[in-house]
This record gives sequence, structure tokens and C-alpha cells, in this order.
Amino acid sequence: MALNKSAERLREVIEKAIEDHKITRKEMDMIIHIASEDGHIDSQEQSLLDLLNEMIENRDVRIVP
Repeated sequence: MALNKSAERLREVIEKAIEDHKITRKEMDMIIHIASEDGHIDSQEQSLLDLLNEMIENRDVRIVP
């Protein structure tokens, strides 16, 4: 199944965070904005957000200032 436009943008930001193992507060804000800009979070977006949250909880990705 192809990703919708906002899910594709989310994937790009999340992949960058995974590659460098860190995410800034600004990137987190951008992720929230992208996910909610159309008024709802679909299953594709939710899966990406769940993956990022899991990686943050496991400390595979760190939140940096």
C-alpha cells in the first residue's frame, strides 16, 4: 500500500532521526504538525508515530535540544 502525502513526509523526517539516532524538539514539533495537519491521524501515520515513540523509549533515538 502506498503512503499518503503526509505519511510520506513523516517517514522522511523519522528516517532522518533513525539515521542519526537523534531528533530535535523542532523536528518533533514538525512531526506533530505533519501528522495532524489534515485533522486526523490515519493508520499509516499512527504506525510511523508508534515506531518513533518506541525507538525513543528504547533510547535508539535521543531527543536533543
